[in-house]
Amino acid sequence: MKRFTVPCDFNGTKHPFHVYIGEPHPKKHPLQFQAWWLSTERGGTIPQDVMDSFEKLFKISQENNVSFEDLCVYALGTAAEENKNASGGGSGGGAKAGSASSGGGGAAPPTDSNPIPPPAQ
Repeated sequence: MKRFTVPCDFNGTKHPFHVYIGEPHPKKHPLQFQAWWLSTERGGTIPQDVMDSFEKLFKISQENNVSFEDLCVYALGTAAEENKNASGGGSGGGAKAGSASSGGGGAAPPTDSNPIPPPAQ
């Protein structure tokens, strides 16, 4: 299981929130239960673009018979690295959910343009 940090909305204010990625049920959205819990217990929402990004990665993992967890680490880490390189080797980039980083490390730290900061070390 891997941890990603995403900016969630709490009454119009964005705050970082950890989501956990494993191997979800094939017919469920990978963040369905976490989004429900965040909404009902904390009054927050995971942005739709983040939900869509994880859903797209989940479909790709199913179509290619690869681990969803591993694909997220690879894809989101690669997106963060590409954003780092595109900004001239700066401190990270600004892809949507693609700039999330896993708890396993290796992704660039966020910049002001990065909506999804890495988890605290």
